[in-house]
Amino acid sequence: MNLSFTPEISPQEGIIQPRRAKTDPPVAPDVILAFVKTDLDYLIRLFPNQKAQSYNQGFFRFFKFSFDHQAGITLAGPLLGAPQAVMAMEKLIALGGRRFWALGWCGSLQPEIKIGDCIVPTRAVCEEGTSAHYPILQANPETDPELGACLADTLRAGQVACYQGPVWTTDAPYRETPLKIETYRQKGVLAVEMEMSALITLALFRAVQVAGLLVVSDELAGLKWKPGFHSSALKNGSQLACRSLLKAIGIPLALTRT
Repeated sequence: MNLSFTPEISPQEGIIQPRRAKTDPPVAPDVILAFVKTDLDYLIRLFPNQKAQSYNQGFFRFFKFSFDHQAGITLAGPLLGAPQAVMAMEKLIALGGRRFWALGWCGSLQPEIKIGDCIVPTRAVCEEGTSAHYPILQANPETDPELGACLADTLRAGQVACYQGPVWTTDAPYRETPLKIETYRQKGVLAVEMEMSALITLALFRAVQVAGLLVVSDELAGLKWKPGFHSSALKNGSQLACRSLLKAIGIPLALTRT
């Protein structure tokens, strides 16, 4: 088979590339990827006196907030799973995003980590299909240590329960079997979620920074599912996480309401 390529396209590059269209605005360097709609809505409500510019990208929305003497911040979401999260992050990188703060929920694999607690992932065990399409050199890619330390320090300063360590990223939440849960629990994996390994891989591929802040929404450590999606513990933990995230980024809460 003879393959030919136009001079503009490398045979190793995707034919469809994330680009800034004429109607697309630039975004702030700091971008919060809010996976869950309730978290995205709460973050937006924290800026009652700031007029947001809203942009519909079809499969997600993003919101730009600008402040005097600051670069501002971009909020994006909601997002579900590695493919959608990576597509959104690719687009936002093309628009100028450089520091990505992933905010979502997860299922705890460790008995001491309870609903409403916060986890700052250091790396992710990959069981999703998106990362393989982004060749990187690192065998066990990690989140950005500077951003991760900033998040953990901010949470602990606010006396928010916080754990740091690896998480497990899966495409198949209905295939979290007892064998897998117990295997990963014994290896010290803290929680299971659906996006982090792909975002870490993309960040390395595109040379940007990424960190994660996950709130425990359900517990799996006892090999019996304990959901907490409608609990006050999750609501309180998520709202604490949102406010702590803004503090870590450097957005004065005087500009928001608590």
